[in-house]
Amino acid sequence: MSKTNKLALLPVMLCFFAMGFVDLVGIASNYVKDDLHLTDATANVFPSLVFFWFLIFSVPTGMLMNKIGRKKTVLVSLIITLFSLLLPVFGESYGLMLVSFSLLGIGNALMQTSLNPLVATVMKGGNFASTLTFGQFVKAIASFMAPYLAMWGAQASIPAFGLGWRVLFPIYLVIGILATLLLFSTPIEEEPIEGKASSFMQCLSLLGKPIVLLSFLGIMCHVGIDVGTNTTAPKILMERLGMTLNDAAFATSLYFIFRTLGCLTGSFFLRVMNNKVFFIISVTMMALSMLGLAVGTSKTVLFIAIALVGYGNSNVFSMVFARALQSVPDKQNEVSGLMIMGLFGGTIFPLFMGFASDALGQIGAVAIMAIGVLYLFTYIPKMNHK
Repeated sequence: MSKTNKLALLPVMLCFFAMGFVDLVGIASNYVKDDLHLTDATANVFPSLVFFWFLIFSVPTGMLMNKIGRKKTVLVSLIITLFSLLLPVFGESYGLMLVSFSLLGIGNALMQTSLNPLVATVMKGGNFASTLTFGQFVKAIASFMAPYLAMWGAQASIPAFGLGWRVLFPIYLVIGILATLLLFSTPIEEEPIEGKASSFMQCLSLLGKPIVLLSFLGIMCHVGIDVGTNTTAPKILMERLGMTLNDAAFATSLYFIFRTLGCLTGSFFLRVMNNKVFFIISVTMMALSMLGLAVGTSKTVLFIAIALVGYGNSNVFSMVFARALQSVPDKQNEVSGLMIMGLFGGTIFPLFMGFASDALGQIGAVAIMAIGVLYLFTYIPKMNHK
């Protein structure tokens, strides 16, 4: 790597941290539900709304990158994210939070689609995979910090300036501004796009390939389970163990701690172990987790279940994403946009989980996530042995 590329890695990694801001939606929706006295179905609109925008913006973002470049697209995503973090400083009415989470989702859709290709530009054929894995680790730090910041703010353990749990928004806003300024001031050389870019319909037509469609559905399930656990784990602890929201918020952090461990250790296991075997182990851990979340009534069982789904789900995205890219090597940019569009699963799952939990309690929400785990078992034959 050249000296310029090494300098570019710092702002790029800060952008990965900013990418993790989207995961605050799980704990934030619980606090908004508590403050505004909402039902589960109404509160789950927030995480659903965040991930709805991946359906709309992922493929167009790939086309935007062809016009203005990867770095400028990431900068646009950061600016939108900054606006989303600024709004909750002024209040937490239902309408204001809907707008804030919508902007957070739009910014994250642009960032998820454009930041990974920007890493490829910076690395220029270097150790791309391990850099992406480290980026996911940095992203996970932001994810598991969010519940703690919200909890400390709610308990006035840190200066909250009257914002309570919402103090996490200005804290992340400052980091986001730093990431934006650093990336803007860092020179990154991008190669011009060769050939004619695919149209929107040409991108969507790739879903006609069975492996692309099955991978798309696999990523929908992965993200649905990720967002679902993030949102539902604290509610299970409150329902079964009588915990307060501030105490139950630890469940979200526990999930992200084990997802972070999974990202760190998974890159090693994927180098030394058969990919298909590791995928089977990961999905089996998730299945055991669903069983624990469904029937567990003790803190130990529930914490083990949350840890299992955190670790098991941590590498599913990278394995399915890589399998999809390998399947159509001449259309990787287009397939990448489609796979990021699969993050729309973060909209579908919480909506159904909200209705199911209002009707049956949190076991209903777990049943919806278990359907996603069952689908991932059917994907096992599609995994490569490499």
